[in-house]
Amino acid sequence: MQNLVRSSGVYIHGVGVDQRTGCAHYRSAMDVVAIRHHCCGEWYACTECHSELANHDASVWPQTEFDTLAVLCGVCGHQVSIRTYLANSDHCVACGRSFNPGCRHHHHLYFEK
Repeated sequence: MQNLVRSSGVYIHGVGVDQRTGCAHYRSAMDVVAIRHHCCGEWYACTECHSELANHDASVWPQTEFDTLAVLCGVCGHQVSIRTYLANSDHCVACGRSFNPGCRHHHHLYFEK
């Protein structure tokens, strides 16, 4: 089941996605990050949602584009650049909300090393 929710003017795609960007794959209280995918420019709750719903393969953001606003806090809706997110991936720089520390293990799925 695909859902589409709007958070701060951005539509987030996902499987069972909620207003705070949790989805069927990741729904803890700390799973509150959505990421714009480089391949299509669309926002998804997670890469697994993208794999299930998009009709194309995902691609990672190249380092040359790390200043792009591509990460959204599902609590306050603030968008940050990839560079800012990678430097502060444990919390939202706007509202201070803690992010799931396990997400750092998935950075390679979204961002070039």
